[in-house]
Amino acid sequence: MAVCTLYTTTTPSSLQSSSSPCSSTTRHLAFNQRQQVIFYSTTTRRTRSWSSSSTISCSAAAAEKTIVIGLAADSGCGKSTFMRRLTSVFGGAAEPPKGGNPDSNTLISDTTTVICLDDYHSLDRAGRKKEGVTALDPRANNFDLMYEQVRALKDGVPVEKPIYNHVSGLLDPPELIHPPKILVIEGLHPMYDSRVRDLLDFSIYLDISNEVKFAWKIQRDMAERGHSLESIKASIEARKPDFDAYIDPQKQYADAVIEVLPTQLIPGDNEGKVLRVRLIMKEGVKYFSPVYLFDEGSTISWIPCGRKLTCSYPGIKFNYGPDAYFSNEVSVLEMDGQFDRLDELIYVESHLSNISTKFYGEVTQQMLKHSDFPGSNNGTGLFQTIVGLKIRDLFEQIVAERAGAPAEAARV
Repeated sequence: MAVCTLYTTTTPSSLQSSSSPCSSTTRHLAFNQRQQVIFYSTTTRRTRSWSSSSTISCSAAAAEKTIVIGLAADSGCGKSTFMRRLTSVFGGAAEPPKGGNPDSNTLISDTTTVICLDDYHSLDRAGRKKEGVTALDPRANNFDLMYEQVRALKDGVPVEKPIYNHVSGLLDPPELIHPPKILVIEGLHPMYDSRVRDLLDFSIYLDISNEVKFAWKIQRDMAERGHSLESIKASIEARKPDFDAYIDPQKQYADAVIEVLPTQLIPGDNEGKVLRVRLIMKEGVKYFSPVYLFDEGSTISWIPCGRKLTCSYPGIKFNYGPDAYFSNEVSVLEMDGQFDRLDELIYVESHLSNISTKFYGEVTQQMLKHSDFPGSNNGTGLFQTIVGLKIRDLFEQIVAERAGAPAEAARV
């Protein structure tokens, strides 16, 4: 007997096929109901019931069930760069869906599909202006649809996901998304709705301090877009209340936080070029063991500059140790300063443990491979790369456990 999940909808939209091994032709855009359908393995006894607009997916292929990763951060905080580092760890370039909307926000590789949660805006740019809300405000987002579609993809069911067009500010027609091995949902609100949060197998928050965020925005918007300093300040201040209310609190739910702060190596520095970056790792997360420096659980301060690591002023300093974060036990690895030569990173890598590499020097190899990415000379690139490797390890552990479960059940 196989127990399947049936989703029904009142807004049909045709799909061609389902990747589920036990499925009917599917039709859905938004989901309103969930039922269970029971199939019996005998040919004489089979029970099924569904409407003309339905999707059926079986739980038989548990080993193939999609793993969902959530990445939260404010706009302009490095989500896109992190996604490129993450997909690179799994191999293959992530590209927009072939033959689809050229303004699609989705990126697809052999293993991963990255969905931008801006696609679940319920109000377009004009609608937000009319209602007097920002994109950060939950009222401008459709969390019901977000939850139903992430749940469907996790269960192996294709969805027709809406597209928010960042060029026009309009909501474009939907695109067909098939369940990948790994689904990454990135954006402002992946951990805001508790229903979506409960679907995540692992979650990350990119926490950029106000000082660094301001410095980055000045560098980008003044140099590249010709904005005035006054307009940049006004834009940041206009978003800040909603960011503080709806985005920032999500970091308490994250399994890992990458926190970017001004350097402490240069007194009074406010340029945001030299950074202090902290990797905050929650203890007790299944399939995830925190990285440590030298001796697990100890409190370590390490200045590695010398003949083995070239580093100009102001140098590099690492710290590691246990801490508390929103009442959770965490381990914190911190790097302040920047590398002069990435090929020497192997010296630092050799002193780190639990980094989930498959061979000696893999972190260094990944960093050199993407040396032109923002943050490649400091802790942002280093810790993003390490978290990407940890997610690969988490994925492999989950797949191995699921594959072993049917074999174990058969022996009982």
